[in-house]
Amino acid sequence: MSRYFGEIRQAGYVVRDIEAAMDYWSRVLGVGPWFYNERVPIVNYRYRGEAYEVHNSVALANSGPLQVELIQTRNDAPSMYRDFLAAGNTGLQHNAYWTTRFDADLDRLLAHGFKVAMSGEVGSNGRFVYFDTETHPGTVIELSEVAGPKGKLFDLIRAESLNWDGRDPVRAFPDLSTL
Repeated sequence: MSRYFGEIRQAGYVVRDIEAAMDYWSRVLGVGPWFYNERVPIVNYRYRGEAYEVHNSVALANSGPLQVELIQTRNDAPSMYRDFLAAGNTGLQHNAYWTTRFDADLDRLLAHGFKVAMSGEVGSNGRFVYFDTETHPGTVIELSEVAGPKGKLFDLIRAESLNWDGRDPVRAFPDLSTL
Protein backbone atom coordinates (compact mmCIF):
# COMPACT_ATOMS: atom_id res chain seq x y z
CA MET A 1 0.00 0.00 0.00
CA SER A 2 1.36 3.40 -0.93
CA ARG A 3 0.88 6.13 1.65
CA TYR A 4 0.41 8.60 -1.21
CA PHE A 5 -1.83 6.62 -3.56
CA GLY A 6 -3.43 3.66 -1.80
CA GLU A 7 -3.23 0.19 -3.31
CA ILE A 8 -1.94 -0.63 -6.79
CA ARG A 9 -4.98 -1.61 -8.85
CA GLN A 10 -3.44 -2.08 -12.29
CA ALA A 11 -0.14 -3.12 -13.84
CA GLY A 12 0.28 -1.71 -17.36
CA TYR A 13 2.47 -3.53 -19.89
CA VAL A 14 3.54 -1.92 -23.15
CA VAL A 15 3.85 -4.55 -25.86
CA ARG A 16 4.73 -4.61 -29.55
CA ASP A 17 2.12 -7.27 -30.48
CA ILE A 18 -1.02 -7.13 -28.34
CA GLU A 19 -2.62 -10.20 -29.96
CA ALA A 20 0.45 -12.32 -29.14
CA ALA A 21 0.53 -10.89 -25.61
CA MET A 22 -3.15 -11.74 -24.98
CA ASP A 23 -2.51 -15.26 -26.27
CA TYR A 24 0.51 -15.71 -23.99
CA TRP A 25 -1.18 -14.33 -20.88
CA SER A 26 -4.34 -16.42 -21.39
CA ARG A 27 -2.82 -19.67 -22.67
CA VAL A 28 0.45 -19.83 -20.71
CA LEU A 29 -0.34 -17.81 -17.57
CA GLY A 30 -4.08 -18.58 -17.38
CA VAL A 31 -5.08 -14.91 -17.01
CA GLY A 32 -8.28 -13.80 -18.69
CA PRO A 33 -10.64 -13.24 -20.24
CA TRP A 34 -9.24 -10.24 -22.06
CA PHE A 35 -11.46 -7.33 -22.98
CA TYR A 36 -9.92 -5.85 -26.12
CA ASN A 37 -10.40 -2.44 -27.70
CA GLU A 38 -8.49 -1.91 -30.94
CA ARG A 39 -8.86 1.88 -30.66
CA VAL A 40 -9.41 3.31 -27.19
CA PRO A 41 -11.62 6.44 -27.41
CA ILE A 42 -9.25 8.85 -25.67
CA VAL A 43 -10.24 12.51 -25.72
CA ASN A 44 -8.41 15.60 -24.47
CA TYR A 45 -5.12 13.72 -24.73
CA ARG A 46 -2.02 15.72 -23.84
CA TYR A 47 1.63 14.75 -23.70
CA ARG A 48 4.03 17.16 -21.99
CA GLY A 49 1.55 20.01 -22.44
CA GLU A 50 0.78 19.46 -26.14
CA ALA A 51 -2.42 18.00 -27.61
CA TYR A 52 -2.22 14.99 -29.96
CA GLU A 53 -4.51 12.43 -31.56
CA VAL A 54 -3.42 9.11 -30.14
CA HIS A 55 -4.33 5.61 -31.35
CA ASN A 56 -3.73 2.91 -28.77
CA SER A 57 -5.02 -0.63 -28.56
CA VAL A 58 -5.70 -1.91 -25.04
CA ALA A 59 -6.60 -5.26 -23.52
CA LEU A 60 -7.69 -5.63 -19.90
CA ALA A 61 -8.02 -8.70 -17.67
CA ASN A 62 -7.79 -9.41 -13.97
CA SER A 63 -5.60 -11.71 -11.94
CA GLY A 64 -7.38 -11.60 -8.60
CA PRO A 65 -7.88 -7.97 -7.58
CA LEU A 66 -5.05 -6.75 -9.85
CA GLN A 67 -6.01 -5.60 -13.33
CA VAL A 68 -3.47 -6.29 -16.06
CA GLU A 69 -3.42 -3.86 -18.97
CA LEU A 70 -1.71 -4.57 -22.29
CA ILE A 71 -1.05 -1.51 -24.46
CA GLN A 72 0.09 -1.29 -28.08
CA THR A 73 0.63 2.09 -29.72
CA ARG A 74 -0.72 2.24 -33.27
CA ASN A 75 0.47 5.65 -34.45
CA ASP A 76 3.41 7.99 -33.96
CA ALA A 77 1.73 10.36 -31.50
CA PRO A 78 4.15 11.14 -28.68
CA SER A 79 3.43 9.31 -25.44
CA MET A 80 5.15 7.80 -22.45
CA TYR A 81 4.45 4.40 -24.05
CA ARG A 82 6.40 5.36 -27.18
CA ASP A 83 9.21 6.76 -25.00
CA PHE A 84 9.35 3.42 -23.19
CA LEU A 85 9.60 1.49 -26.46
CA ALA A 86 12.16 3.92 -27.91
CA ALA A 87 14.35 3.29 -24.87
CA GLY A 88 14.41 -0.39 -25.88
CA ASN A 89 11.91 -1.53 -23.27
CA THR A 90 8.80 -3.68 -23.37
CA GLY A 91 6.84 -5.02 -20.42
CA LEU A 92 5.76 -3.32 -17.21
CA GLN A 93 5.59 0.42 -17.87
CA HIS A 94 3.27 1.72 -15.15
CA ASN A 95 1.30 1.00 -12.01
CA ALA A 96 -2.12 2.59 -11.69
CA TYR A 97 -4.04 3.74 -8.67
CA TRP A 98 -7.79 4.22 -8.98
CA THR A 99 -9.85 7.00 -7.48
CA THR A 100 -13.41 8.25 -7.29
CA ARG A 101 -12.05 11.59 -5.97
CA PHE A 102 -9.91 12.53 -8.94
CA ASP A 103 -9.73 16.31 -8.47
CA ALA A 104 -8.89 16.11 -4.75
CA ASP A 105 -6.30 13.37 -5.26
CA LEU A 106 -4.71 15.15 -8.22
CA ASP A 107 -4.49 18.42 -6.28
CA ARG A 108 -2.93 16.62 -3.30
CA LEU A 109 -0.35 14.86 -5.47
CA LEU A 110 0.56 18.04 -7.37
CA ALA A 111 1.06 19.74 -3.99
CA HIS A 112 3.46 16.88 -3.11
CA GLY A 113 5.53 17.82 -6.17
CA PHE A 114 4.34 15.23 -8.68
CA LYS A 115 4.30 16.51 -12.28
CA VAL A 116 1.88 15.37 -14.98
CA ALA A 117 3.51 14.12 -18.18
CA MET A 118 0.52 12.57 -19.97
CA SER A 119 -3.25 12.88 -19.54
CA GLY A 120 -6.61 12.31 -21.16
CA GLU A 121 -10.11 10.97 -20.71
CA VAL A 122 -11.87 7.71 -21.53
CA GLY A 123 -15.61 8.15 -21.16
CA SER A 124 -17.49 10.21 -18.61
CA ASN A 125 -15.62 10.48 -15.30
CA GLY A 126 -12.74 8.52 -16.80
CA ARG A 127 -9.86 10.99 -16.57
CA PHE A 128 -6.29 9.79 -16.18
CA VAL A 129 -2.87 11.28 -15.59
CA TYR A 130 0.56 9.73 -15.80
CA PHE A 131 3.10 11.35 -13.55
CA ASP A 132 6.65 12.02 -14.67
CA THR A 133 8.07 9.43 -12.25
CA GLU A 134 10.07 7.14 -14.52
CA THR A 135 13.50 6.69 -13.02
CA HIS A 136 13.87 3.15 -14.36
CA PRO A 137 11.55 0.98 -16.49
CA GLY A 138 8.20 0.19 -14.90
CA THR A 139 8.06 3.04 -12.39
CA VAL A 140 5.56 5.39 -14.05
CA ILE A 141 2.52 6.11 -11.87
CA GLU A 142 -0.98 6.56 -13.27
CA LEU A 143 -3.90 8.07 -11.38
CA SER A 144 -7.12 6.84 -12.99
CA GLU A 145 -10.62 8.11 -12.30
CA VAL A 146 -13.16 5.29 -11.96
CA ALA A 147 -16.25 7.23 -10.89
CA GLY A 148 -18.20 6.64 -14.12
CA PRO A 149 -18.65 3.99 -16.81
CA LYS A 150 -14.93 3.11 -16.83
CA GLY A 151 -15.26 2.01 -13.21
CA LYS A 152 -18.28 -0.14 -14.09
CA LEU A 153 -16.28 -1.69 -16.94
CA PHE A 154 -13.45 -2.49 -14.54
CA ASP A 155 -15.95 -4.16 -12.17
CA LEU A 156 -17.32 -6.23 -15.07
CA ILE A 157 -13.83 -7.34 -16.12
CA ARG A 158 -12.99 -8.47 -12.58
CA ALA A 159 -16.31 -10.32 -12.23
CA GLU A 160 -15.74 -12.15 -15.53
CA SER A 161 -12.29 -13.28 -14.37
CA LEU A 162 -13.49 -14.91 -11.15
CA ASN A 163 -14.72 -18.17 -12.67
CA TRP A 164 -13.11 -17.97 -16.10
CA ASP A 165 -12.53 -21.46 -17.50
CA GLY A 166 -10.22 -20.53 -20.39
CA ARG A 167 -12.93 -20.38 -23.06
CA ASP A 168 -13.55 -17.24 -25.11
CA PRO A 169 -10.22 -15.67 -24.05
CA VAL A 170 -10.60 -12.42 -26.04
CA ARG A 171 -13.79 -10.37 -25.89
CA ALA A 172 -14.80 -6.99 -27.25
CA PHE A 173 -15.03 -3.98 -24.94
CA PRO A 174 -18.63 -3.14 -24.22
CA ASP A 175 -19.77 0.34 -25.24
CA LEU A 176 -19.02 2.57 -22.23
CA SER A 177 -22.21 4.55 -22.84
CA THR A 178 -24.26 1.44 -22.05
CA LEU A 179 -22.67 0.89 -18.63
